[in-house]
Amino acid sequence: MAALKLAQASLIIDAALQEARRLAFAPMAVAVLDAGGHLLAFKREDGAGIARFEIANAKAWGALGMGFGTRELAERAVSMPSFVAALAAITQGRMVPSPGGVLILANDQEVVGAVGVSGDTGDNDEACALVGIAAVGLGAMPGGALSSDRPG
Repeated sequence: MAALKLAQASLIIDAALQEARRLAFAPMAVAVLDAGGHLLAFKREDGAGIARFEIANAKAWGALGMGFGTRELAERAVSMPSFVAALAAITQGRMVPSPGGVLILANDQEVVGAVGVSGDTGDNDEACALVGIAAVGLGAMPGGALSSDRPG
């Protein structure tokens, strides 16, 4: 079983934040969790709202909890609002149905963790998460299917 390392989590965060600055997005917060849902690393940019940790963490945790990225969870919120409302209740609000929660995949497609980004639109949050994951050479699952940007 592959394990996501602290050094990788730190690089994911730094690359995601660098992308956010390059594109002049709103101040971001980025959380990286291991496959068990434990926080490995977190950064919140100056000026990011005080709730951004909870949102970023919930995006990553929700992706792990459901086994797919939060883009898929957002789509399901539209087609199955009662189900997503039940998930919110069951998990005490630890899932956010908005893009920006992305599963991190090892080269064998094993889920090794998740990244959650919060601060701008869901699409922009997700774009930063994908850049962060790519920076460490791992694969990403932003929705319900493997990303075509996956290495190897």
